[in-house]
Amino acid sequence: MSSDPTRIEPWDEHNQELIANVHPPDWKNPIPEGRYNLVVIGGGAAGLISAAIAAGVGARVALIERRHLGGDCLNVGCVPSKALLRAARALADVRRAGEFGVRVPEGVAVDFPAVMERMRRLRARISPIDSAQRYTDMGVDIHLGQAKFTAGNTVEVAGQSLEFRKAIVATGARAVQLPIPGLNEAGCLTNESLFSLTSLPKRLAVIGAGPIGCEMAQAFARFGSEVTLLEQVHQILPREDPAAAQLVKRAFDQDGVKTLCEVEIERIERRGDERVLHLARNGDGSELTVDQILIGVGRAPNVDGLGLDVVGVEHDSRTGVKVDDFLRTTNPDIYACGDICLPTKFTHTADATAQIAVQNALFGILNLAQGGRRKFSDLHIPWCAYTDPEIAHVGLSEADARAKGIETATFQQSLGDIDRAILEGETDGLVKIHVRKGSDQIVGATIVARHAGEMISEITAVMNAGRGMGTLGATIHPYPTQAEAIKRAANNFNKTRLTPALKKLFARWMEWNR
Repeated sequence: MSSDPTRIEPWDEHNQELIANVHPPDWKNPIPEGRYNLVVIGGGAAGLISAAIAAGVGARVALIERRHLGGDCLNVGCVPSKALLRAARALADVRRAGEFGVRVPEGVAVDFPAVMERMRRLRARISPIDSAQRYTDMGVDIHLGQAKFTAGNTVEVAGQSLEFRKAIVATGARAVQLPIPGLNEAGCLTNESLFSLTSLPKRLAVIGAGPIGCEMAQAFARFGSEVTLLEQVHQILPREDPAAAQLVKRAFDQDGVKTLCEVEIERIERRGDERVLHLARNGDGSELTVDQILIGVGRAPNVDGLGLDVVGVEHDSRTGVKVDDFLRTTNPDIYACGDICLPTKFTHTADATAQIAVQNALFGILNLAQGGRRKFSDLHIPWCAYTDPEIAHVGLSEADARAKGIETATFQQSLGDIDRAILEGETDGLVKIHVRKGSDQIVGATIVARHAGEMISEITAVMNAGRGMGTLGATIHPYPTQAEAIKRAANNFNKTRLTPALKKLFARWMEWNR
């Protein structure tokens, strides 16, 4: 991205509107008056939520951001990527329309510049939610510039010193260059530059088959790029259930994504406007020539330049700021939340941990009176890769449970047997729920469906409430919906509770009551 935070390419009316909200060029930082109850460093999801919660309960709050309010999520992450995914899904639906008796003209084309213009327009439309003016109206002092801790409970920004009682570090993470020989010289795209494209790459290599890589590989393949997805390990989405990942892989095959797993990139070279990747796979070497390379893996925490050593905050360039279960750093007056300190780098995790950090930082005495401070380990965090179909999970997988010594039983329901999925033509999907053996306690679940990210929340809510499969089975689901698969999986569990002895007892009871 540009080193100038007041400009994003292409510099059209939409990006000008975005910048006017998230880093106004004429912004004047307020003059601090006295000590703040809370200073928040970082204006991404975790920082914005921290500031809003604290200001909402009457605290004096300062929020410092060096680049763009809204962070990765608004500017170069969730918001722009999902706009592209929606366009790609619309195209896929048009191409499948004949299956539903809808005749469309041959040669449906993608207007890629229009797709990107729509993304920029919608991003700008959403940006007032994260704007400097909105948070100022909440009572938050917005300071734009690089923050740096100094001696004591003080942080400097743009030549001013801000005193605080408590602070929260929420500076997030950034894309990093992989240590592949020749990559820097060849040049590549990351999530921080991808959304400035105005023309479609004819041939695209995507390095890394995690959520970001998979989402963009499928979208660009649907737009018309020749996409090759490269992954070091044995499957795409390596942190997901193998059977679930295989269903997504099947969709990728249909969309024309060429997937190469267990492949090593030995080096990359630039040949004119082309990039040539030298690959090794199964002992054989090969070359892959493309027009652009997208790095879909690798995030580094933003710990540099903050002066963390000065205030005794332990940190690491790879894992970020060290926190305990209460999200407190090694300095008792400084907390952290979001991507800067967590392995799970999601906006919804940033939101949840911001709430914990603010509550523990500002209301310690009240928390103790209510039985203790809030803990990160108490959270059940859902994950979702927004491929088509989506793949979502919460809690432990079967492999995770085995590693922890937890015996589980798994109850599965294919979408191929669910009426709504059949009617929608979306039968490639499943629901898998893992319970602790001998009980109905849910320890984890995976869903593959077009809207799996929406469906997983039902299971997450049940887990948060300390309830189990019995609650899912007793919940009335509207018919017909794909979420009925969750109830069916729960019913499969309930059938196991009807033991042979109980069946005999019921049979005798029926005999007696004829």
